[in-house]
Amino acid sequence: MINLWSQRKEADSARKNRSKQSPAQLRLQKDLAELELPNTMSTSFPDPSDTMHFILTITPDEGLYVGASFVFDITIGPNYPHDPPKVKCVQRIYHPNLDLDGNVCLNILREDWNPILNLNSVVVGLQFLFLDPNPDDPLNKGACGAPPCAAC
Repeated sequence: MINLWSQRKEADSARKNRSKQSPAQLRLQKDLAELELPNTMSTSFPDPSDTMHFILTITPDEGLYVGASFVFDITIGPNYPHDPPKVKCVQRIYHPNLDLDGNVCLNILREDWNPILNLNSVVVGLQFLFLDPNPDDPLNKGACGAPPCAAC
């Protein structure tokens, strides 16, 4: 009986020492496990202990931007999936849906975000911006000759 008591104390102690994961971290872990990246994309984690921040590299294999590589800094906030990820393009690019500061104009990162959406949705949306830029919803008015999107 004493042996069972000491085993239970050890188990309780080990459970307390383990860091608790937030709901955002649990959901992110699930999203990362389900992430299906084509061979034109890759992810990296600058700090392996911080899964809430990672880098996505996109190298389009067709369209206007074929052959170029674009790096996005993605930060997941503590209210994920209720709030969308923060996405910024690291380098400057002449694109109607990216401004020169790296901000991304993608509807699912703004008003169309929904907790049902996941990282795969964001990645597909970013990839699609390079395959088919959207001049009707521009952030960089100089790249398409139109006024900037009011929502961005």
